[in-house]
Parts: sequence; structure tokens; C-alpha cells
Amino acid sequence: MMQVRSLSNPLRIPDLRRRLLFTAGMLALFRLGSHLPVPGVDVSRIEQLFQQQGTLFSFYDLFVGGALSRFAIFALGVFPYITASIIFSLLQVVFPRLKEMATEEGEAGRRRLGMYTRYLTVALAFLQAWSQYYIISTQGAVYESRPLVVGTILVTLVAGTMLLTWMGEIMTEYGVGNGVSLIIFGGIVARLPAQIGQTLTLMRAGEVRVLSFFLDVLVILASIVAVIIMTQALRKIPVQYAKRVVGRRVYQGQSTHLPMRLIQAGVIPIIFAVSVLQFPGTIAQFSRVEWLRIWGQRILPGQPLGDALYFVLIILFTYFYTATQFDPNDVSNNIKKYGGFIPGIRPGKPTSDYLARVTERLTFVGALTLATIAIAPVYLSRGTGVLTLYLAGTSLLIVVGVALETMKQLEAYVLMRHYEGFMK
Repeated sequence: MMQVRSLSNPLRIPDLRRRLLFTAGMLALFRLGSHLPVPGVDVSRIEQLFQQQGTLFSFYDLFVGGALSRFAIFALGVFPYITASIIFSLLQVVFPRLKEMATEEGEAGRRRLGMYTRYLTVALAFLQAWSQYYIISTQGAVYESRPLVVGTILVTLVAGTMLLTWMGEIMTEYGVGNGVSLIIFGGIVARLPAQIGQTLTLMRAGEVRVLSFFLDVLVILASIVAVIIMTQALRKIPVQYAKRVVGRRVYQGQSTHLPMRLIQAGVIPIIFAVSVLQFPGTIAQFSRVEWLRIWGQRILPGQPLGDALYFVLIILFTYFYTATQFDPNDVSNNIKKYGGFIPGIRPGKPTSDYLARVTERLTFVGALTLATIAIAPVYLSRGTGVLTLYLAGTSLLIVVGVALETMKQLEAYVLMRHYEGFMK
């Protein structure tokens, strides 16, 4: 009874209730747009294309909630925006001016950087929309090839991506959780009922054994437990603060800790890796250059080279994102500024070096864990014939990771209003 009351606490806060309703409304609009087909396209021919080349499209279609297989206005999803964000994050390392804009110029600098990111998003979305148009036109899925029809298709796809980008940004500002991550989360979860129904149909037809289905569920449950344990794992660095005097007030010394998560980047490396693989893979696969098409096929998820590249990208993006989010020098200076120190470690550079070593070790283990959980269930299904549901590996990491981050933000809102939290 007490737990039920704790779970209802978010709904008892008017501001948080409005945020929850706003987020739910945006996700409902996303699902509506995922069922509105682009004008001038024969959807039935596109469905045949997916049946013929499922390995190419099904992986990407998963993250847009089936919008690609229906060739809806949200067929490109938010991946052009994510790719543009990755590019500008990398450019900040090369061009110090961009980093100053993001860190030292405050809100105005971040807004300007966000504007540049959107401009690049439009360019990438147009390029990807053209590749999608080329794909469906070669399959005879376009009713007419007049310039007006082609322009309508391209503009609709680009506008859908930019609308999703805007929805993700306002969800982050006025809703709960990270808007872009929640859109991908919503696309994955929306396909779960249909996938369960399809699996039950295969069981009735005898194509899937009951034992295989239960082993599939067991693998998914074990993966969920592993994801939760690894994403919640912390290393607590002890920090001691000496007694200090500020004005007329005396602050007593205290002992606390600096929490360092095993996977500080969360599910962001997974989303980044999917985005990077999607863009060149789709374009290369349908290029007229033969060798480019061959390599485009080899780097797809499900192929040995594609899985190896995916594994490496997850590790690289985990290191990259952790480096951009956690600066040992800043943390060390803040601890020293307030009169704190790590027992056994001198303040200043020794502290920053110590934090850097701890971060490197945690990131190494966390990156390998993320990459392994993303890849292992797929190879388990190849060896055992199990895994009839798609909710494993990459999709499972995103679903569980986004759900945990959103629950943490809800918990923070509840505790700010002096209510009992609901996460134990």
C-alpha cells in the first residue's frame, strides 16, 4: 500500500503532472505521424521490399516505430539530427572556437551551436531522403517521377525529421526525460505488441517451439537484470571536507563521496553507433558502384564485419561521450575550492590524475559491457535458434536505459517537492 502511494506521488504534483501529460501527448503525435504515408508512394510495394530485404531495413525500422516500412512522414526518424550532433561534438575537439561557444558563451553560445546543428541536420536529412527515394523508385514504389512529385517526397521526409527534432527539444524542455531518446524509446516499445502477436502465431503454427519461446523470455529477463545492474553500478570516491569559515558562519567538516557511474554515458553511445551505421550503410547499399554496394552490405548489422564495427563504435563513443561529460580537472578544482580532499591523495593535480585513472578503468569495463550486451543476444540466437522477439541487445539497452533515466528525473522532481520517492 505504501509503495502504491509512493508511485502516485508524481501525479499529485501539478507541474509534474502537466509535464507527464505533455510528454505523453508528444509521443502520441509521434505515433500518429508514423502512420501517415508520404504522398505519391505505393506503400504496398515498399512492404514487399521489406520482405525481400528484411536484413537491410528491419534493424533501422525498429528505431522509428515501423515508420520506414510504411514510408510515413517520420520515416527518417531523428537520426540525421543525432548524426549532426555527433559531427559538431567531434568538431569541438578540432576547433576550440566551437568549444568556447558551447562552454564559455553561456546560453547564447549554445543556442547558436544548436542552430548550426539544425542546419546540418537539414542537409543530412535531404541526403538521406534522396537515398530513400532512390531505393523506392528502383522498386517501382513511386507513382510518378515528375519533379513536383519527387520534390514533394523529399520535402515531406525532411520536414518530418525537423518536426521530430523540434518535438524532441520541447519534450526535453517542457516534459520529462530526454526528448530525442524518448522518441526512439517510443518507436521500439510501440512494436512490441505486434511482435508478441506474431510470435504467438508462429507458436500455434508450430514454427516456434514453446521451449524456445520461454528460453527467449529468459534471455530477455536476464539481459534486463544485467543492464540494470551495470547502468546503476557506482564507485563511491570518499571526499573529506575540512571545517571552514565563510563570513560569520562556520561550516563543520564532513565526509561524503563522489559517485562515479560505471557507465557514465548511459545509452547515448548505442544511439550514436546506430546513427553512424545507418547513414553510410543505406546510401552505400543502393549505390550504382558495385564495390561500394558490396561493402555497404558487409557493414550492415547482422554481418560479421558490421557487428564488429558496431562493437568498436560503441566502445569509441562511450569513451568520447564520457570524456566530454566528465572533466577530472574541473572536478578536482571544485573539490579543492570548497576545502575538500580525497583521503590519501593530495589536492590539485594528484587528485585530477587519480580521478582520470579511475574514469579510464570504469569506462573500459562499461564500454565492453555495453558492446557485449548489444551484440551477445544476436549470436546467442544464431547458436541456439532462440530469440524470437526483437527486444534484446540494442533495443533492450535503449528501452531499459531510457526508462531508468526518466524514472530518475521523476524521482528528483518528487523529492524536490518533499514527497517520498518511489525508487527503492
